[in-house]
Amino acid sequence: MIVGGINSFGEEMKEAFNHLGFPDYFRIELAIAKFVGVSLLLLPLVPKNLKEWAYCGFSITLISASISHYYVGDPIIKIIIPILFLVFLGMSYFFKDKF
Repeated sequence: MIVGGINSFGEEMKEAFNHLGFPDYFRIELAIAKFVGVSLLLLPLVPKNLKEWAYCGFSITLISASISHYYVGDPIIKIIIPILFLVFLGMSYFFKDKF
């Protein structure tokens, strides 16, 4: 999510959001939300319910990315990659209290 947030300010991501039909301001909003979400997950004193919301927001983001790529007719790899990251996010959620 950090890498995605940083990359959101590049020209390539601007073109990708345009390709998906999203307004340019959404790219910036999403980048800021990613930075906030990562901060919530990494800071140790953040209440558990806020961490839950960060996981929820990231899940919605990844599912929406996959759906968006599907509906504009992108290649299957662009549809699968967000789902793969969703699996990693799910593993992170499952194991977050185990270690």
